[in-house]
Amino acid sequence: MDHEHLRPESPLMTMSNSFLHDEMLRLSIPGPSKDPMYYISDGNTVLLVDNTLFKVHRSILMKDKSAFETMFQLTAETDSARSDCSMTAPEGESDDNPIRLQGDTADEFRALLWALYALPHELMLATSPDANCAQLVNLARMAHKYQFRSIETWVLSALHMHYSRPSALDSIPATSPPTLSHSPSANDAPSLVQITELAALCERPDLLELAVARWKRQIGEGKDLALAIEIGERLNLRPMLGLAYHAMMLKGKVYWESETSLTREQRVRLLSGYYALTKMWEALPSQPPSLSHSVRCTSQQRCTKAFGLLWKAVLEMGTEVIPGLQREDVLAKLMLVEGTMKALVEKDMQPQGISDGLPHCKESALMVTTMKVREFKETLTDYFTDDF
Repeated sequence: MDHEHLRPESPLMTMSNSFLHDEMLRLSIPGPSKDPMYYISDGNTVLLVDNTLFKVHRSILMKDKSAFETMFQLTAETDSARSDCSMTAPEGESDDNPIRLQGDTADEFRALLWALYALPHELMLATSPDANCAQLVNLARMAHKYQFRSIETWVLSALHMHYSRPSALDSIPATSPPTLSHSPSANDAPSLVQITELAALCERPDLLELAVARWKRQIGEGKDLALAIEIGERLNLRPMLGLAYHAMMLKGKVYWESETSLTREQRVRLLSGYYALTKMWEALPSQPPSLSHSVRCTSQQRCTKAFGLLWKAVLEMGTEVIPGLQREDVLAKLMLVEGTMKALVEKDMQPQGISDGLPHCKESALMVTTMKVREFKETLTDYFTDDF
């Protein structure tokens, strides 16, 4: 019987091993630490965020009609409903029973408390070139999550002001190292992905426009294309998504297959786009946009014919002007036509041959070409579909 009792698979031995494992695990996990700045001695509310204890003034967190006001009301109702014989301290009144905030980091909560406790000169620093952008991004996330509306408006304006400065977005990385969370740490600059996500989350179009403009430059340089596709799809950013797919398409099928971050569905969309744009190119030279004639135009029929011939000639000589221009690169060919029309209008190019047939309608030709390019860019995403 004693021998059976000592068998490793016996229920008693299993329970004993489980208890010892749990106890050792508990001892190996460090307890929460007090925040060095915002564990305030005369604070009246203790919160636990990311294994860090904060002790602050409840009235501070209830500013701006934030979500904490409702949270504290619910906490008070729960405490009052407890039995009178309960010896447990009400939630938030001791380190042993703090209010636990889920899904936040200590850096994020610290950024929120900075804004709530900051002096005027500290807040003014946030609108200067020396602003701590990681702190501001963390603050914006927390202000949005906990509904500090006036703080959210202020901090997003500060971020927009900072990144509107010339070249302010040029030096930031596209993404953060994989060891970092979705939020920047206090010592690291926010990434382009984090700024883009924040602008989309808070529905701030001016900040999002700055971020998308930077993405477009990245795409134009052939950088971070798979990442741009992922962000564009996740946040539904059509202006950059179509350009990212187009740039990736031009890399070729061998490159797509080697890009491990692309999904199967994305590769299907690339193939779909390739065939759709190749087919479009076959018809495009013979389909110039409709020309709106000038009141000075003496022969609309002749002018329309001249524009059609010029449109076709520029498109078909694309490879002569741009060596290595790919057949499916419809965007580059349309932009080449636009550049040609602009040169004619600005007299940087002397009219020769077929362009002589539209002496009074060059401006109109440029306008309809520019509109065609804009329309193509806006609908570029639609060519990369799952229908293949």
